[in-house]
Amino acid sequence: MSRAVTSPSATAERTARPASSRARHGLLVSLFAITAINYLDRTNMAVALPHITDEFNLTATEAGLVLSAFSWVYAALQVPGGWFVDRIGPRLAFGYAMVGWSLCTVAFFFARSFGVVVGLRVGLGLFETPAFPANNRLVSNWFPSRERGRATAWYTAGEYVGLAVAVPLLSLLVVHFGWPSVFLATGVVGLLFSVVWWTRVYDTPERSPRVSAEELAYIRQDGDSSPEERNAAAAESTWRGLAVLARSRRMWGLYIAQFANASVLFFFLTWFPSYLVEDKHMDTIKAGFWGSLPYLAAMAGVLIAGWGSDRLLRSGMSRTRARKLPVMAGLCVAPIIMAANFTDSAPLVILFMSTAFFAQGFMQLGWAALSDIAPVRLMGLAGGTFSFAANLGGALAPLLIGVLIDRTGSMAYGLVYIAALAVAGFLAYAFLIDKVERLDA
Repeated sequence: MSRAVTSPSATAERTARPASSRARHGLLVSLFAITAINYLDRTNMAVALPHITDEFNLTATEAGLVLSAFSWVYAALQVPGGWFVDRIGPRLAFGYAMVGWSLCTVAFFFARSFGVVVGLRVGLGLFETPAFPANNRLVSNWFPSRERGRATAWYTAGEYVGLAVAVPLLSLLVVHFGWPSVFLATGVVGLLFSVVWWTRVYDTPERSPRVSAEELAYIRQDGDSSPEERNAAAAESTWRGLAVLARSRRMWGLYIAQFANASVLFFFLTWFPSYLVEDKHMDTIKAGFWGSLPYLAAMAGVLIAGWGSDRLLRSGMSRTRARKLPVMAGLCVAPIIMAANFTDSAPLVILFMSTAFFAQGFMQLGWAALSDIAPVRLMGLAGGTFSFAANLGGALAPLLIGVLIDRTGSMAYGLVYIAALAVAGFLAYAFLIDKVERLDA
């Protein structure tokens, strides 16, 4: 088959940035905000947990069950969640989900028993299921390949910005108004933002009245995100699509590394505030303010990784190296989390934790690698299986750490577990992902 030759002028025209509209940037602001709220509503439990544990007289294993109840259902439904996103589109899927999880969050205000708290965590996991498959689909729909690393970094940064700002404020709410106030405040924020989502977000740039012809041509410059390919997912057999993904060594490399990534992340989303209070003997307010620093470090990590990966790509580095190097660097550095076991100095503990969480921010670029590897028509399904791997790690980590606390009396072995998984993720990226390029399907 002959290959068309592209002239330098045509290449320059193809890669020129559009001047007439930047609607995709407005979409990215919405993704940033909804991701921040999404993580706020799943992490508020970590701030309230020491007080819930005291009120309900929970063991560490029971507290771990509360923390992991979200992730078990969230992980189990990721594949159907990805199919759901492909079937009805990311705008509707994310919009319905946000209303549901916000109502569940408000309902925690009225919870007065261990069973109700666990049940509401399950409901929260159910409604948050479509979140990251929808994020991944929207980035794939709205951004050319050369901008996806940065776009992924910006919406992922929403996880950390919301937490860095909110954790100190939520700690103050807990101290002054009791733990139920945390859930009422965060749930109301989600309900208010759902109005913005319904009025500002569209599934594809073709449907948005704010996108100019020039910007649409820029978005479609890669030729791998056509409406026909996106709509083909609706007719694709889910089992056939899963078989395509399961046969790929690259996808397995992504899955293993994302399992490790999520295990690091979920330590910070669940046990980290309790670690500062119980193991390092900080009071709630001090833990809240000190604890915001690692979230800021993680935000810096994800933004630097996204910017750096796209910059390397534009400079001529291969897509494989530009996408793999940041993730592998993060997986290599994250085991420094174990160093916190050997000091009681608050500044040193926060330094080690901030470094580990900064490294975890680099790992989040795995979503950009997925956008470049997964078949376009299976993007939602691939996002679902990828998120399943992540949330299986996210479900196991808090539960196993709780069991280890009950067995040993401290969180030290939990940090060893997290570090070991980071090493496994590094090896998976090194030996299973040979190239970052689109799979045939």
